[in-house]
Amino acid sequence: MIKKLLASVRKETLLLLRDRVGLAILFIMPMVLIFVMTLIQDSAFKTLNEKGIPVVFVNEDKDSLGITIEQGLRGSTLCAFSDSIDGQPATYETAKNAVADGKFLVGVVIPKGATDAIRKNVMQLVEETMSTDSVQTIAISDSVDITIFIDPITKKSFLTSITSSLREFISIVKTKIMFQTFSDQIAEIIPDQEKKPVNAFNKTQIIKYNEVFASKQIEEIVPNAVQHNVPAWTIFAMFFIVIPMAGSIMKEKNEGSVFRLHTMPSSYLLLINGKIITYIFVCMIQFVLMMSVGLYFLPMLGLPKLFMGNSYLALFIITLATAFAATGYGVMVGTIASTEQQGAIGGALSILLLSAIGGVWVPTYVMPGVMRDLSALSPLNWSLNSFYELFLRGAGVEAVWYDALKLMLFFLLTMTVASIINRSNRKI
Repeated sequence: MIKKLLASVRKETLLLLRDRVGLAILFIMPMVLIFVMTLIQDSAFKTLNEKGIPVVFVNEDKDSLGITIEQGLRGSTLCAFSDSIDGQPATYETAKNAVADGKFLVGVVIPKGATDAIRKNVMQLVEETMSTDSVQTIAISDSVDITIFIDPITKKSFLTSITSSLREFISIVKTKIMFQTFSDQIAEIIPDQEKKPVNAFNKTQIIKYNEVFASKQIEEIVPNAVQHNVPAWTIFAMFFIVIPMAGSIMKEKNEGSVFRLHTMPSSYLLLINGKIITYIFVCMIQFVLMMSVGLYFLPMLGLPKLFMGNSYLALFIITLATAFAATGYGVMVGTIASTEQQGAIGGALSILLLSAIGGVWVPTYVMPGVMRDLSALSPLNWSLNSFYELFLRGAGVEAVWYDALKLMLFFLLTMTVASIINRSNRKI
């Protein structure tokens, strides 16, 4: 049995090596695709402006500032507002963990006593302003730190939209407190209004923003086009082996090789295992080449270097599971197809469709609800989510095993379908 398997692997390897055009499609074109798409989308990550950002809000202030921001976010079409997690009121820690786990893209925490701190600062500003004829610099003893947790997969444009909205809401509260306090001081100290105090409010920043990318990595991971595109197009390239695999199977059908193989005292799965093993190695080589683009070549163009996380075991597991799923799908398409044209066109179109649904072309979190539900059916989405967990959220094996299991079950399903169809087509 081992000799038969090795002979099948050798046959598939020789056929693949003789097809130089096919090798170029498998290895060179995906690398070019990463270059082009990453360069194109690098600036797009900073300029897109979509709506419906999932936001979790924690109001520890319970005063004017927190209430105003909460009302503003609730009434905004920009975000999908939530102040609870799994039925419980959100807290600082639960919000951070929820964003790190990908349940929300952004988390906003208004600290306790934020409104009182603003009032105290405004009073100090007014007193400093009223005590001198000219104010050059005003020292602020306390400031309000509004924490914004950010899922690393969030685009910069989303974050800009959220922070702009927060500044607008906060400005309303700050301005109201400032003018009220300022007016009261003027009424008490300068009732005749002859001496005008110098307004130094615009020179001072009472509100500060502490933006934290919610990740379980010790080092902060900053999302960029490289982190998004390299894993996405690597998965796309691995699944695109459906074209050479389907072509190889169809060639065997047209030349009569399949009939001769069926006459051998071996099962269909044993004969096809040589093809599967060969193309799994092809997928793994693709993965190494695509990662090398992100690690070495893209930085030469001035783009950030790819960060692959710290769990190489998890990376190997999800890559191998993706390779199995891709080869299993290729075998199924090749077995179902009746002609080479059917295999090539049907395989290519189906992969394009699955990649579009799965979030390779457009992130799933900007899709309509129905499309987000459909994306969960795409094996490319399962793999992509795991790569995001590793590359962007700093996760480990525990975060990828479920998707890896689904990919392996998908492989078994496709092989079962291929075996059933092959058995029904055999006429010996």
